Amino acid sequence: MAEAYIVDAVRTAGGKRGGKLAGWHPVDMAASVLDAIVERTGIDGAAVDDVIMGCVMQGGQQAGQVGRNAVLAAKNLPDSVPAVSIDRQCGSSQQAMQFAAQAVMSGTQDVVIAAGVESMTRVPMGTTATLFMKEGLGNYKSPLLEEKYPGLLFSQFMGAEMIVRKHGFTREQLDTFAVESHRRAAAATERGAFDKEILALDVETPDGVISHRTDEGIRADATLESIGSVRLLQEGGNITAANASQICDGASAVMIVSERALKEHGLTPLARIVNLTVTGGDPVIMLEEPLFATDRALQRSGMKIADIDLYEVNEAFAPVPLAWLKHTGADHARLNVNGGAIALGHPLGASGTKLMATLVHALHTSGGRYGLQTMCEGGGIANVTIIERL
Repeated sequence: MAEAYIVDAVRTAGGKRGGKLAGWHPVDMAASVLDAIVERTGIDGAAVDDVIMGCVMQGGQQAGQVGRNAVLAAKNLPDSVPAVSIDRQCGSSQQAMQFAAQAVMSGTQDVVIAAGVESMTRVPMGTTATLFMKEGLGNYKSPLLEEKYPGLLFSQFMGAEMIVRKHGFTREQLDTFAVESHRRAAAATERGAFDKEILALDVETPDGVISHRTDEGIRADATLESIGSVRLLQEGGNITAANASQICDGASAVMIVSERALKEHGLTPLARIVNLTVTGGDPVIMLEEPLFATDRALQRSGMKIADIDLYEVNEAFAPVPLAWLKHTGADHARLNVNGGAIALGHPLGASGTKLMATLVHALHTSGGRYGLQTMCEGGGIANVTIIERL
């Protein structure tokens, strides 16, 4: 089977809910990262075979096939470039990346942009699920789904609390992990670790136009006391807004090409795709699936966790990466070395290619060879992507 290569990866800096990116229409945010990745690679936009756009809340300003609309809004892509929008919950753009790699590895396409966008300010989480419900959340499940899972409303918050109880974590452990995420993100920003991956966007403010190039949610002054003072989301639980991912606006993109495209367009690869894995498991605890998906990815690639130099495990909730570390025996020092979604934000459909932008650039900075990315997803699904730095 043919190889697939990453030639560039870019993301916007995260924007807080109602923050600096709130004035950006999600289509325009997505178009901006598409334009940037075409410009950065120097490829003719007409050579792009497809755009696969991850987006979870495909309603409101993200309705009407947001991926295609982003292509039409882009300056560096002609109307002849097709696009599709996909939803695999939080793993939407990671799955977009895996679909792109599969297209290239199959030989059916040579240049594919995987991307993601989410304006959680303009299209709040959950709005598409409740838009047409007239009698409350009880109508969310179909009769057949209710028959299999009677009385259960699938909840990621409930899943996170279940992981806490199953693995015996304490509130202090979760909060300590959250503080470390902020500290790592602040240190990474200070040393310019994100400079190569971030696309600055102009933002209008009362004082004039500014360039948004720094992740807005980082709390450099976070302490265990300040994180620990945040109220619980559920009485008797352990999850708070401070030890969970931040609501975030953002967009990101990764260009994946074949060996033929490397030669034809004079492109320089940053990484090679080593393994693509996606698994499904328990839809109730749901967020634990990255543990088992990682097992399968390592087995299929003939690797051990010690072979991986850097890991990006999405910090949807602190117990997820903590459980992943416990299960895999991975080195905490290699995990989310530049901080994670607790500090940097989790723009749902954009997070997959966002994490890849961070991972591939971090591998080049550190000199590491292999990187692994995974994230939990609604419904008990998890994607794992392993890459080799070139």
